[in-house]
Amino acid sequence: MPQYFPIPSPVSFETDSSDMLAFRWIADSHGIVADFSIFNDQLKKVRVEFSSIAIVRILDEMPLSTEHENTPNTGLVPQHFAYRVEGASFWESQSWALKHGNESLKHYRLITGSTCLDVLANSEPAITLVQSDSH
Repeated sequence: MPQYFPIPSPVSFETDSSDMLAFRWIADSHGIVADFSIFNDQLKKVRVEFSSIAIVRILDEMPLSTEHENTPNTGLVPQHFAYRVEGASFWESQSWALKHGNESLKHYRLITGSTCLDVLANSEPAITLVQSDSH
């Protein structure tokens, strides 16, 4: 059964009305940057940065809701965006070698109304509020 642990965000926003705007790799650090819209605020966006990631999965929210049929998702908070997750199918399906070769690796999940971003990384994400014209 998945257990969700909310990660604080610098801004409260309607996650079910937001979406991922951009995703890019940071080659020199093996990291990623993802930007997410904020409903009713075209001037700002939420930026999430991970360093030293191992695996990334981007999918529509609908397949996520069917991964654990008839299994409660403990710890989910309405309109919350970022979580560390334990016991999810995505984590459980990874190889023994990956998990035991990277003991600091953790599963993080970012959820909007349209997108789910799963990340296996060695550290928590940096979540910031930025101007929409920032790159």
